[in-house]
Amino acid sequence: MLKKSIVILSASALALAACGQKTDTTAANDTALATNDTTAFDANTAGTANTVAPATGGQAFVNSAAASDAFEIATSKLALDNSSSAAVKKYANQMITAHTASTDKLKATTAGLAPALTPDPKLSAEQQTILDSLKTKKGADFDAAYITAQQSGHQQTLDLLRGYAATGDVPALKTFATGLAPTVAAHLNMAKALKS
Repeated sequence: MLKKSIVILSASALALAACGQKTDTTAANDTALATNDTTAFDANTAGTANTVAPATGGQAFVNSAAASDAFEIATSKLALDNSSSAAVKKYANQMITAHTASTDKLKATTAGLAPALTPDPKLSAEQQTILDSLKTKKGADFDAAYITAQQSGHQQTLDLLRGYAATGDVPALKTFATGLAPTVAAHLNMAKALKS
């Protein structure tokens, strides 16, 4: 379950989202994040002769944060078309605006690093599955699934941010994570208040 949580964190992030399990230590989160990125990378490169080292540390965090934003934006754009709730659509518009701004801030932060890091917003397999599932839903069914995805995605992203802020290896990214955590916590509270 922890692996599933960390995958969804990417994600968007965002949700990025499936039910996750918290651990008692941030070191376990960092280990799971690195393990998860390795697993996702290996699945994408299975059978290839050339191997590239999986993302770790700051790069893994950046990729997870970028994927979380991408997941939140993609699912929220779907909400604008598939939701039957004015409240859900209002929330979705807020998520698109906020996560676009978060992505811009992440890109600016990573570009200023030496060496610079490039965020990879590729959704995890699990995020893609949830996104694909949401594409098949309309009205109240969509609203219920979207709200669930937003709640778990934002919780997982919040856990990622807090974990990296506490134990991250790149000071500028720790500052980014610390600064973004209150916004993600507010998004989570907003998602918990939504009714389908």
